[in-house]
Amino acid sequence: MAQHYFDSDPDAPSRPSTADLVLPDLHLRLHTDRGVFSPDKVDLGTRVLLETVPAPPPGGRLLDVGCGYGPIALTLASRAPGARVLGVDVNSRAVGLARRNAAAHGLGNADFAVVTPEGEPAQEDAPDLAGPFDALWSNPPIRVGKDVLHTLLRVWLGRLSEQGTAHLVVQRHLGADSLHKWLEQQGFPTERAASRAGFRVLAVRRGPAPT
Repeated sequence: MAQHYFDSDPDAPSRPSTADLVLPDLHLRLHTDRGVFSPDKVDLGTRVLLETVPAPPPGGRLLDVGCGYGPIALTLASRAPGARVLGVDVNSRAVGLARRNAAAHGLGNADFAVVTPEGEPAQEDAPDLAGPFDALWSNPPIRVGKDVLHTLLRVWLGRLSEQGTAHLVVQRHLGADSLHKWLEQQGFPTERAASRAGFRVLAVRRGPAPT
């Protein structure tokens, strides 16, 4: 059975490769490997997100949840050089690749951490994970199952700043509309920001603090 990209420590034999992220404002050649999400090419959903999402805040702390080998986090770091970007993933191989890609492109404002599904550091010397974060971009791991996905989203959306917005890309046939409804039920105001190529981009706010 092929190993899942959500494994924390993939033991699939290494087969290094590269994938090109080509956007109107940047071109990044990224190191990839087996055992991570979409190793052969940048996933279509990721590209839809990066081509439709509004510009990130120019400063502050920005977050990529489920960063993989780094296409979203490194786009954030490139578009907002005055911000600090954090990419998190449970997959240690992916995080290692993301760090390598940040170094290769001179994006010193991007840092990465291996985390548990509950948002806790999985390694020593992890950067600050507590937030608050001024923006969150993510192609979340829909295929991990609802329980894990919902835990992940509650944790990280709860670490947005009061004015922060998350942009999530989700394939329509994999439950984008039901996720939209669930987010609203959880107290996260949500709107559809874009719809393209079978994907929805959802804009999500933290919502009012509990009284």
